[in-house]
Amino acid sequence: MVLTSPICTPYDGFMISRTIESYVCRCFSVYPVVTITGPRQSGKTTLAKSCFSHLPYVNLESLENRQFATEDPVAFMRKYSNGAIIDEIQNVPELTSYIQVAVDDKKQNGLFVLTGSRQFSLMEKVSQSLAGRTAIVTLLPFSLEEISEGYPNLKNETDELIFNGFYPRLYDQHIEPVMGLSDYIATYIEKDLRQLSQIQNLGLFQKFLKLCAGRTGQILNASGLAEDTGINHKTAIEWISLLESSYILFRLPPYFANISKRLIKSPKLYFYDTGLAANLLGIENHKQIETHPLRGALFENLVISEILKYRLNGGKKSNLSYFRDAKGHEVDLLYQMADKIIPIEIKSSATIRTDFFKGINYFDKHILPSDKKIIVYDGERDEKRSNNTIVTNFRSITSRLS
Repeated sequence: MVLTSPICTPYDGFMISRTIESYVCRCFSVYPVVTITGPRQSGKTTLAKSCFSHLPYVNLESLENRQFATEDPVAFMRKYSNGAIIDEIQNVPELTSYIQVAVDDKKQNGLFVLTGSRQFSLMEKVSQSLAGRTAIVTLLPFSLEEISEGYPNLKNETDELIFNGFYPRLYDQHIEPVMGLSDYIATYIEKDLRQLSQIQNLGLFQKFLKLCAGRTGQILNASGLAEDTGINHKTAIEWISLLESSYILFRLPPYFANISKRLIKSPKLYFYDTGLAANLLGIENHKQIETHPLRGALFENLVISEILKYRLNGGKKSNLSYFRDAKGHEVDLLYQMADKIIPIEIKSSATIRTDFFKGINYFDKHILPSDKKIIVYDGERDEKRSNNTIVTNFRSITSRLS
């Protein structure tokens, strides 16, 4: 629900209420600037207009606006001296210095909303110029809860969710995922990539991107990726960072503790959106998911990205990791709450099996005692079991964490 206040006014044309809205409005009441970052087409502009319809809007993707802000930033800021939504701020990053001067002169909260879809380049400028003056908000595509509330007539079967992904535009405009996500990838490679980095061979990068999709949920082996792509190890690491900076994929870090066990030290690889991963794997309809060898990995990716959205939508940073030791004991996800950790095992099966509990019980007994342990699966039964263990359908996972 949007908080209706003088600095947070709802936009009548907005279709779906985003979970993060109340946090964004709260930030705007205590900071002069709110910076909304996240993937392209995740709904940043719509969110800003929804929460702050009283502010003038300017898009720096427009050549005219970009030239104005670049060539005469003083006049640009004079035009928006009482605040504005400035979309795609990374196109004129030097403007953040002028925004700093403007908010320091005004000495009031609730002035500017900035949006941007390139994590590293944007954050570098924001941290330099607007440190202490801006709240940083990360908006990812729709969550399961947002889709179920906003589109109650959709079936949203598991394989359809994996295949469709969660980008708002596909739902709002009823775009076929194969077409919409293929266009998304093409736009990213042709536009964003050329602005972010000087990659000489786009064909090799496309191959690299598809190989990353084939390694969804696996421990990152940069040397193996490099060899299979035909590039060197350094380039592979640079390209992974590039994909992270533009919110295509993320690395899930391993769990570390002061214990004598030998733990795996490499991160796991996941995509922010399962639909994007499925598209890169060449999956052309949701029925192909059911028998695909990577269905388990894609389901795991779905659950982990859902939990990540839950954290970010509440204004919290990611506190997620995974556990694996040299003997192969593993827990898919560890969720930290203060000084406690909840081990979470993720299984794509609709049937509960006894071996599902092996990893979380090992972690509880040998690594760190847990007040709560969770098995997430594709079945319908939600139940509490002995030894502080909860079995739940993946659609209910965030309610089990609250």
